[in-house]
Amino acid sequence: MQSNDPIILTRDIEAAVVPAGTRVTLQKGETAYITQSLGGSHTVVVNGNMFRIDGKDADALGLAVEERRTARPTGHPLSKEELEKEVWEQMRACYDPEIPVNIVDLGLIYGCELSPVETGSGAYRAEVKMTLTAPGCGMGDHLRQDVMNKLLCIEEVEEANVELVWEPQWNQGMMTEAARLQLGLY
Repeated sequence: MQSNDPIILTRDIEAAVVPAGTRVTLQKGETAYITQSLGGSHTVVVNGNMFRIDGKDADALGLAVEERRTARPTGHPLSKEELEKEVWEQMRACYDPEIPVNIVDLGLIYGCELSPVETGSGAYRAEVKMTLTAPGCGMGDHLRQDVMNKLLCIEEVEEANVELVWEPQWNQGMMTEAARLQLGLY
């Protein structure tokens, strides 16, 4: 969702300055313009500055607050293969606030390992290695937390650890073909 229509904030909300990542409070009554609404978060421009707003605060933008999604009703455990697929789908629901492509297709996820928390419990720990498009990007902790939150929404994932790594250094060649097409890089 992108809109040229101004939106008046209906209450004070916490936001992250893009790309610095600094937390600030946007004030009720300020005018915002939505530039991106993907993966449950929203990127807005207020007074010429860009901010990321968490989905839990969508109501301040006049939007519905999206509930954390799960793949199925609780009580229907997934096989390890199905769980791996769901883990990658959840990570595909995470977006860089400046780029309208999910972080998996951007090539920011370098790996994800699932291991049982306790033998026979059906619960797993997800260990993710991810990077950012630029080492100095202040949004790293926000994206890392977004990945962790989405993984912990999966019934079988009891623990999630997302580590930011810098080797190998990310480059555009790590993007999927679909991502490059979407961004007009062909």
